[in-house]
Amino acid sequence: MKKEDIKKVVLAYSGGLDTSIIIPWLKENYNNCEVIAVSGNVGQADELEGLEEKAKKTGASKLYVLDLTDEYVNDFILPCVKAGAKYEDYLLGTSHARPIIAKGLVEIALKEGADAICHGCTGKGNDQVRFELAIKHFAPNMPVIAPWREWPIKSRDEEIDYAEAHNIPLKISRETNYSKDKNLWHLSHEGLDLEDPGNEPLYEKPGFLEMGVSPLEAKDEPEYIELAFEQGIPVSLNQEKLTPKEIVLKLNEIGGRNGIGLLDIVENRLVGMKSRGVYETPGGTILYAAHDYLETITLDKLTAHKKAELALTFADLVYNGQWYTPLREALSAFVDKTQERVSGSVKLKLYKGNIIKAGVFSEYSLYSEDLASFGESDYDQKDSAGFINLYGLPIKVQALADQKHNK
Repeated sequence: MKKEDIKKVVLAYSGGLDTSIIIPWLKENYNNCEVIAVSGNVGQADELEGLEEKAKKTGASKLYVLDLTDEYVNDFILPCVKAGAKYEDYLLGTSHARPIIAKGLVEIALKEGADAICHGCTGKGNDQVRFELAIKHFAPNMPVIAPWREWPIKSRDEEIDYAEAHNIPLKISRETNYSKDKNLWHLSHEGLDLEDPGNEPLYEKPGFLEMGVSPLEAKDEPEYIELAFEQGIPVSLNQEKLTPKEIVLKLNEIGGRNGIGLLDIVENRLVGMKSRGVYETPGGTILYAAHDYLETITLDKLTAHKKAELALTFADLVYNGQWYTPLREALSAFVDKTQERVSGSVKLKLYKGNIIKAGVFSEYSLYSEDLASFGESDYDQKDSAGFINLYGLPIKVQALADQKHNK
């Protein structure tokens, strides 16, 4: 569409630095268009406070706050947990939040008859891809405005300059200007001193960590927890029946006070560059560990190994914004089949950033103490001789052939 034809824009709005200045920028550069702000609530908690007043003060006509928390956990987080999907050890906290937010954006854009959807993602990051691929899935012909690909602003410092010039209130300063993304699953930190991989993260600095404490500051006594699963889905914590969302939130509290879930990585972005980030994922780290632990006794070897291979593909798809694709759906169908007997309970001991296995139980367990025991059992050890002869036959044949030709 031509700029002059865009009269109404739906903006993915968080109230952070980028989207705060985008509202007046859109009105200045798109013929004083109507801007409808949409915030997808995926558990960012206090970041939603005062959002409507702020959006309207900076020029938005209205704000929608969409409660996506249950759907986010059930339909996006849990499929990744069940798949064991990790991208270079990153538990996909930003990655799997973007598709559901984009879905909500499209729903509001179609409801409001908007001419375009706008997002505040930079041209360097992964989120621009995640948002726009999801938008293409639900509204293939919807124009997308990405100010970072248009405006002359080159840095976050210049964004602050713009905000100050337009009297836009900010919760950050130039000294605390980390780029952050927060939801009920994680909190990411990028920028400032973290841009140099040689700098140690300031874990003990007051205010840096928000979801927990440094392992150095965690309590001195270990804390035991018990998680129960049914078909790969968490159903209770410490024998209390809870929804998956409630379990994630409680695990965040427990993991946070025990210094669990800190990750400092230099990851390979989709756009080709390496990026350094620090992630806080206390509850998610525990949930992944517990689920993996349960699978050690409930999955057979072939299934477990193939699932581990496909987990890499699954994680790549999610990280690269390809949630709404036939391959991701097919992999989820495979994962769901593998989870039919992933039911049971897991005990873990949490201590100063460590997750220590403390017992796993399942009525579907494939572990046989009788077979594996070093003591007396029904296993006939003589059977192994014939097995080794057959299993090693290709090696023996090759060796005999080599001896014949090397004479």
